Amino acid sequence: MKIIKRNGSEAVFDISKIIAAVTKANNVVDEDQRLSQQQILKLADDVQKICLERPHAMNVEEVQDLVEDGIMQAGAYEVARRYITYRYVQGLKRTSNTTDDRILSLIECNNEEVKQENANKNPTVNSVQRDYMAGEVSKDLAMRLLLPADVVQAHEEGIIHFHDSDYYAQHMHNCDLINLDDMLQNGTVISGTLIEKPHSFSTACNIATQIIAQVASNQYGGQSISLTHLAPFVDISRKKIRRDVEAEMKALGVVPDAEKLTEIVETRLREEVKRGVQTIQYQVVTLMTTNGQAPFITVFMYLGEAGDDARLKADLAIIIEETLRQRYEGVKNEAGVWITPAFPKLIYVLEEDNVREGTPYFYLTKMAAKCTAKRMVPDYISEKKMREYKLSKGETEGHGDVYTCMGCRSFLTPDRSGNGWDNIANAKNYEPGKPKYYGRFNQGVVTINLVDVALSSGGDFEKFWRIFDERLALCHKALMCRHNRLKGTLSDAAPILWQYGALARLEKGEPIDKLLYGGYSTISLGYAGLYECCRYMTGRSHTDPAAKPFALEVMQHMNDACAGWKAQHNIDFSLYGTPLESTTYKFAKCLQKRFGIVPGITDKSYITNSYHVHVTEEIDAFTKLKFESDFQKLSPGGAISYVEVPDMQDNLEAVISVMQFIYDNIMYAELNTKSDYCQCCGYDGEISIQEEDGKLVWVCPKCGNRDQSKMNVARRTCGYIGTQYWNQGRTAEIKDRVLHL
Repeated sequence: MKIIKRNGSEAVFDISKIIAAVTKANNVVDEDQRLSQQQILKLADDVQKICLERPHAMNVEEVQDLVEDGIMQAGAYEVARRYITYRYVQGLKRTSNTTDDRILSLIECNNEEVKQENANKNPTVNSVQRDYMAGEVSKDLAMRLLLPADVVQAHEEGIIHFHDSDYYAQHMHNCDLINLDDMLQNGTVISGTLIEKPHSFSTACNIATQIIAQVASNQYGGQSISLTHLAPFVDISRKKIRRDVEAEMKALGVVPDAEKLTEIVETRLREEVKRGVQTIQYQVVTLMTTNGQAPFITVFMYLGEAGDDARLKADLAIIIEETLRQRYEGVKNEAGVWITPAFPKLIYVLEEDNVREGTPYFYLTKMAAKCTAKRMVPDYISEKKMREYKLSKGETEGHGDVYTCMGCRSFLTPDRSGNGWDNIANAKNYEPGKPKYYGRFNQGVVTINLVDVALSSGGDFEKFWRIFDERLALCHKALMCRHNRLKGTLSDAAPILWQYGALARLEKGEPIDKLLYGGYSTISLGYAGLYECCRYMTGRSHTDPAAKPFALEVMQHMNDACAGWKAQHNIDFSLYGTPLESTTYKFAKCLQKRFGIVPGITDKSYITNSYHVHVTEEIDAFTKLKFESDFQKLSPGGAISYVEVPDMQDNLEAVISVMQFIYDNIMYAELNTKSDYCQCCGYDGEISIQEEDGKLVWVCPKCGNRDQSKMNVARRTCGYIGTQYWNQGRTAEIKDRVLHL
């Protein structure tokens, strides 16, 4: 059995240390107030037993809390006082070097918590370690000096989660919807160099990757681009290639017929599109930004975005086809084996022109299904449902807007100005009277732990709603800290974002404040553990018809809170289904510490993401998607649903059936397949998870390989694919998943 030391490193549980610590406190009190040796041994055994029963590795503080409780229960109050005093003194000694210890431990790769914090960061790499070092300093500043004490305490106790505190000291935000169209058509500046409108598709792709890298280094969340913004450059290349071919033919004295000329031009054009798409895929995979990871980039594929321009739509279809083809192929690992990359994340929009056999672009949908079955992407947005939900000012249901999320699931609110806020961002591609999405962003996220609200109420509904409101008020306070941290930020802080078109074209030295109000940007109230909250309060899963109304009422209550804050501040607060990664483990540990093991509620080392059906619940794919669609509609700031499926490469008809169901029933969903590889034996299938010595490990079912550095594992955990493994809580959640198809 392992424990987590204060610096984050792992150590083997040693019962003798408990015995020694209690004995020291015992020896300095009067004899008539002491514990017997037998009592000390029993206390240590009891603590060890509790640690073994917990579904996660306990940290030192948790173990010491158990020891403290045990001494008190034995009635040895003077011994307890001495033990508590000793802990306090030692704590004071550590306050000066806790951050130092954590930094040193992560440099030596001994910090298990940090090593497993982000499934797409390799903690052994210098650039990642540098980012983590800066993050530890930023966290320390945020928690000691910048954030209110009640927010810090609630965060540390797992009552709320103040996301990305490692970036809080700087004036940074999290998610962007990049105005790539403006930057490519009207020019931009990168590292002081003017980049003018490209004259070919391949050059446009090259510039796009440079923009992606620059943006990723100036914010800490996801960013999205649309392939529609690259599509105009296909015809530019087509015309250039035609001129070149005609010149070549003339030099050879050949006069080709028009059909042959077009055939040659289109063949060469396809080769250029292939090179351009390959540039984006390989650049994104191999780029290392200043935060030590590949850019968290989403690529949006929506034919309808081309409007009535037949040529533009046909060229966009060519790019989408090539993107799907290359992603299906994958990328080669260092051994030369084709594997599944984590990024770029792909989103494919299901629409009337592609969703059924006989529609013009159904061939692309079949390619998407094939790619999903092998590589877990693309994810799917339903044009039909999104047009029902996302209504800008003046729009009616069924005629709303379709646009991509900014990362794994965070969606902007509809344009409540209806006309792009009169172009307050000074974009050069502004269209009066048209809703605006590209160039907007999210300010930050704070998440409420719904399970803690329920457990704190003891099942009393009146008390539940009172505590709920108190916690929401605390989230509001924390979110305003995020907002106020951005206020006054000058455009000079991130020129690529604020001056050169990614988000705006403000003047040098101009504050970004006007972009923080009126709904131009959003700020997110996250939530987690709706299933456990409902289960504790009603005794039933929220999939039970008797319990679902309560779950929906909880969702509506959070929406109402956001609406109230929006009216108060003129800021678009929006409810967001948090993609818990490491925090699912943190929340679970905090709940167990505060409330112990509550069967069905805190007996796992994770809690359920957002509104999702619990991963162990038996439910078919179609029922799950239909059920979750009601909750997705109440999570306008972002939400994604998924179905867990086996290897579907030989059953693409079933994959397409699920996609068609998504189109008719839910706005945003994905299929979780498996795509692993063992470098030791060449096994190409699902790497399994086994428990060994109280810890979950990944094991090749063919050769038994347990070396994570010699296997490639890809799993979607939070709306995006991770490839660097996960903490024990998230790994347990992956292990517990049941199939829905």
